Amino acid sequence: MTPEEVQEGKPASPVGDGGLSAVRLRLDIAYDGTGFAGWARQRDQRTVAGVLEEALSLVLRTPIELTCAGRTDAGVHAAGQVAHMDVPATVVPEDLSRLVRRFARLLPVDVRITDITVAHPAFDARFSAMRRHYQYRVSTAPYGAEPVRARDTLAWPRKLDTERIGAAARHLVGLHDFAAFCRHREGATTVREIQRLDWVKSGDLHVAHVSADAFCWSMVRSLVGALLAVGEGRRDPEWIRFLLSERARASSVTVAPAHGLSLVRVDYPPDDELRARSEATRRVREPVSLADPQIPAEN
Repeated sequence: MTPEEVQEGKPASPVGDGGLSAVRLRLDIAYDGTGFAGWARQRDQRTVAGVLEEALSLVLRTPIELTCAGRTDAGVHAAGQVAHMDVPATVVPEDLSRLVRRFARLLPVDVRITDITVAHPAFDARFSAMRRHYQYRVSTAPYGAEPVRARDTLAWPRKLDTERIGAAARHLVGLHDFAAFCRHREGATTVREIQRLDWVKSGDLHVAHVSADAFCWSMVRSLVGALLAVGEGRRDPEWIRFLLSERARASSVTVAPAHGLSLVRVDYPPDDELRARSEATRRVREPVSLADPQIPAEN
């Protein structure tokens, strides 16, 4: 997955239990995505995973490969990214907070490991996740975004009608096929369950809160782009409902810029439910059957 897609990764292995030689560690991570070409390691590109894996491998003196909850695209931020890694038990200090402080000195200022904990052997940052929470920030102030928030807030030049956005957003909550909002990936399902989609206004600041069990490639930014079109009056709220009957990416949906998007939290079940959650996540969802009504024309 890219910004809103669940990461490709290996299933959790039974490490860190029963005196075995490896320990699974959970990392909580935050970063400003402005200077990164996304999460996933890429040749000749500065990425979040690349910077972290290099630092972790250096300090722990063993090759490190991270699996994260959701791979973000270039320019997308995170306050609540989660990753796991498997390391030899011999390199794990008794006081893990010392590692957090050490990485605070070693890592660049735009990425931080905020916590490191020993995880249950069945914990998998990707497959064990119950839901992911994103926020998208938009400013309609005549001067644009506040300078101290310009990196994570989209400056929008037109007013937005939150009632129209709310009416459109209600169509999107629940289990649907979001093919119209997702970039195609061979063999990947576009059926997802959105559990929350609220558009909150405070003065000139608009914040979209989007939560789901998982997201496909480009989905959150496409949802926001469609809602912006509704909010400024170019599209009718019912247009969103008709888009849900599409079975391919809709060219009429504009993808919102990356820098307004942040991954703010990932939820996981209790330890005794981790394995069942991972198994459920791996099941491929069946297509959602819907009628195919005519899509309303642009206003």
